Amino acid sequence: MFRLMLRSKIHGATVTDANLEYEGSLTLDEELLDEAGILPYEQVMVSNLNNGERFETYVIPGKKRSGVVCLNGPTARKGVVGDRIIVFCYEAFTDEELIKGFTPKIVRADEKNRIIR
Repeated sequence: MFRLMLRSKIHGATVTDANLEYEGSLTLDEELLDEAGILPYEQVMVSNLNNGERFETYVIPGKKRSGVVCLNGPTARKGVVGDRIIVFCYEAFTDEELIKGFTPKIVRADEKNRIIR
């Protein structure tokens, strides 16, 4: 049996741009992706702290240390510049994997999308 568990999340990132004309996805600063262990084109769930919107999409890497968090395509309708979001990434684990010990990776971002250490 597999259990779908939170593998990692980026908490409190700030939307810096919205691009309705893009095909669709979420552009995130590559440094945030690396720290959270999220791969380019991996599926994520996004929750907007400002308006309660919640949606699934995939991520594409933005320039490292640029602070970019851009809602692309239809997701551009789910928030505006300045909104704070949480990006969740889930993974299926077996009970045996979970028994060995499991803790999700939590990455916190400041208002400029820099990692809070």
